[in-house]
Amino acid sequence: MNIFREKLTQGKFTVTCEVAPPKGVDMTEFHKELAHIKGKVDAVNVTDLQSSVMKVNSLVPCYLIKQAGLVPVLQMVCRDRNRLALQSDLLSAYVLGIENVLCLTGDYPTLGDHPEAKPVFDLDSVQLIDAVVRLNAGKDLAGKDLTGNPDLFPGAVVTPGGEPLEPQLIKMEKKIKAGAKFFQTQAVFDVATFEKFMKIVRPWNVPVLAGLVVLKTAGMAKFMNANISGVNVPEALINEMKNAPDKAKAGVSITARIIKDLKGMCAGIHIMPLGWTDKVPAILSEAGIN
Repeated sequence: MNIFREKLTQGKFTVTCEVAPPKGVDMTEFHKELAHIKGKVDAVNVTDLQSSVMKVNSLVPCYLIKQAGLVPVLQMVCRDRNRLALQSDLLSAYVLGIENVLCLTGDYPTLGDHPEAKPVFDLDSVQLIDAVVRLNAGKDLAGKDLTGNPDLFPGAVVTPGGEPLEPQLIKMEKKIKAGAKFFQTQAVFDVATFEKFMKIVRPWNVPVLAGLVVLKTAGMAKFMNANISGVNVPEALINEMKNAPDKAKAGVSITARIIKDLKGMCAGIHIMPLGWTDKVPAILSEAGIN
């Protein structure tokens, strides 16, 4: 059962969490992370060479998530594969029982640990969503018939705090027209900004899951403000982290508080714990979820 798709379709508050695969083949820590969140979240995203850093790709970890009794969300970036490989991986995912796919363009290789790598970008995120829709209808991008078609559930990303916001809205609308069925957002810390964003996009009637990054230190918050487009950690939260005697407890409390503030505005939340999956149960409990 695809509880993720079912809950979003029925308008029920939905919780997802993001995990990263290892840079290597030891999956021990990956399985430990899954153990922390099993029974606590509706689906688990696996990043696809996030920040252009070479790791195990998202397909096999998503299959392991499925085997562990959780629902996977396959993240797929366009940076590394042409349309042949992207379509092939989508079909392969469905054969393995992976139905949910988050379509992203991907970071440029110069940001990662192999800056000399040649980018592909044969498709972008909008075209990848269109490819998913076409495969679902039984055709590939060349118009050729499939022998059995998948039933994939495509989603996309958006940055509610983008400045200016208009390019984000234009791209979001294109993704919806291409066939995106849900959105997960960049990290939200400024609730007022997110509320304004939701007032604009709510008429489009597509579920939005607000992204949440668990703060670890005040320095981390300052780094995100300086380096991650569309992320704004308010000064009050930075000072709260700076003055907190227990940084982990403060990070949990801040995240839970933001969830409470956001709960009535969106279809759900997407937690990006950055290795702190063991804190997710406490966050959800403090936020009144689970």
